[in-house]
Amino acid sequence: MKKILVPTDFSFAAKGAASFAMHIAREMKANIQLCNAIVVPVEAPAVAHVTTPLIAVNALEEAAIAELKRSAREIETLEEFQTALGDYTPAVEYVTGIGTVPEVVSNFANQHDVCLVVMGMSGAGGLNEFILGSSSRTIVEKANYPVLLIPKDSQFKCLHKIAFATDLSREDVVAIHILAGFARVFNAQLLIVHIKDKNEKMTIQHKLDIERFLNDVTNNVNYHKIYYQYVLDKDIDEGLDWLASYGQIQMLAMVHRKHSMMHNILKGSHTQRLKRHIGIPLMVFPQECSSWVI
Repeated sequence: MKKILVPTDFSFAAKGAASFAMHIAREMKANIQLCNAIVVPVEAPAVAHVTTPLIAVNALEEAAIAELKRSAREIETLEEFQTALGDYTPAVEYVTGIGTVPEVVSNFANQHDVCLVVMGMSGAGGLNEFILGSSSRTIVEKANYPVLLIPKDSQFKCLHKIAFATDLSREDVVAIHILAGFARVFNAQLLIVHIKDKNEKMTIQHKLDIERFLNDVTNNVNYHKIYYQYVLDKDIDEGLDWLASYGQIQMLAMVHRKHSMMHNILKGSHTQRLKRHIGIPLMVFPQECSSWVI
């Protein structure tokens, strides 16, 4: 059975992400795995070998398990998830792990049948604060699995249209293939968007690159609701802003790799613009994702 992993610190944002994940799990016929990382404090940082006594670790673990149990119960008993007889109801399980959040998430995701990690965006600064937070940023940068980032105040909306922002890299075709499987579950349109600076001249080579990329998608992705949109704007920031504001999309997806749009977001160059459309969930694919199926 597929699992959707939801890291939680029991915050409002984390609970919102868990609720969002529950909606997805119900459609995908997957189960939810809540996950809490127990970061063990060091009593004396200056002394490398002095650590928290075992009894304190056990107390932290017991408290985390009790809170996880309450969180699981809250999700399962929400009225919106009281399904009709015969409908699929995801099981909500929970697990703790000792270590940093990225370590615990990575260990569990790689050892179990996790198809997707769903995380809440937190902090008053929206996406900027979330992305630049050390734990969240590390998870996105190091992940070899898809990560879905849920805005703090986001409410689940039926996925009618999902946009994939591409720079025409051949690696994006693999991610589009995986994303098409996800879109098929919701019978959603998959909009492939390429944003180009309107001040740059359209060259013959660029036209050939677009044609080659679209042919690759056609030959490798079997989904009848794929569309292509070419966006001319003064820069990528404005193009993403336009897409989120007027594209009527419920989710944005892209691949994270060096020099990609997602890489620039992590480094901060596109973050301020993206903060405007914080209400849109963002799915991030790793550069190497050929073995993953959502």
